[in-house]
Amino acid sequence: MNKKLQVFVSSTYTDLIEERQAAVEAILDAGHIPAGMELFKAGNESQLKTIYKWIDESDAYMLILGGRYGSVEEKTDKSYTQLEYEYAVGKGIPVFAVILSDSFITEKITFLGLKNAMEQNNPEKYKLFKDFVMSKIIREVNDCKDIKIQVHATLNQFMHEYHLTGWVRNTPEKDISQLLEENRLLKEENKSLIKQLQASNNDKLGNYTFDELIHIFKHKIFTVDVSLVKVKKGDKINALDFFILYYNFFATGVSGRNWLSNEHFTIYNSYAPYYASFQLLEKRNKGNSNHEVFIITQLGSAFYTMLESKGITSSR
Repeated sequence: MNKKLQVFVSSTYTDLIEERQAAVEAILDAGHIPAGMELFKAGNESQLKTIYKWIDESDAYMLILGGRYGSVEEKTDKSYTQLEYEYAVGKGIPVFAVILSDSFITEKITFLGLKNAMEQNNPEKYKLFKDFVMSKIIREVNDCKDIKIQVHATLNQFMHEYHLTGWVRNTPEKDISQLLEENRLLKEENKSLIKQLQASNNDKLGNYTFDELIHIFKHKIFTVDVSLVKVKKGDKINALDFFILYYNFFATGVSGRNWLSNEHFTIYNSYAPYYASFQLLEKRNKGNSNHEVFIITQLGSAFYTMLESKGITSSR
């Protein structure tokens, strides 16, 4: 299985541009996926929460530590780089750091003229942070080539020592066709179930009757915050219409980790839990992985089949 790890790369910014680029190139060259703080500008609590979320979703965390402490967050009086590192360690995410040697930093100052390569404002905080980092897994490097070597070696080590989720290339045609076939068979079973229930609007679907679900869903209004393929941002849509429109998504499974699809991510987080509360959807691991999806239940498929049998379609 060709598994790709997502590696979060953290460092101070302006003094380590080349070093960070070397790390990103090495991660890509090793066949993995880099993610990093250059996507964000340190500045407020909301952005910090976003960075934490990216760290949560990463398989490993890499710190590049030069001679600077970095921008300080007001509430904690710690640098954003230190906060990120401490968060990753606290979460138990595999962490490693490459630390620029004194000669490397001196060379940057002397030959490259990078006067900002040494900490001027918070030298004591920098020293304490560096001492903490040195107590963990570290690799001292003398140039960008060393960084690339250490990235390859450490990620290879992590692949063998840790059971990491990573990303596995999907084969959508095969997966979706199998799920659709399972759903077809499920609907056939549900036809028999519906006959047993005599297709009565007063028969129970979980804790509710068919009529009760129709009433509840028609009066539950979603305001769409993010544009979807079938619904525009700012539109209002009732839960019944949404369920009908996105039934095929539910039938094949919507994923919260599908980083290529904002559609799946939004539905997984914002709408699928609502239907799961009525037992129409459930969380299930996809294949043999730890990758969870929200997917239709037998009850959900029976509800949709009853809608079809009664000619109830989306009003949109």
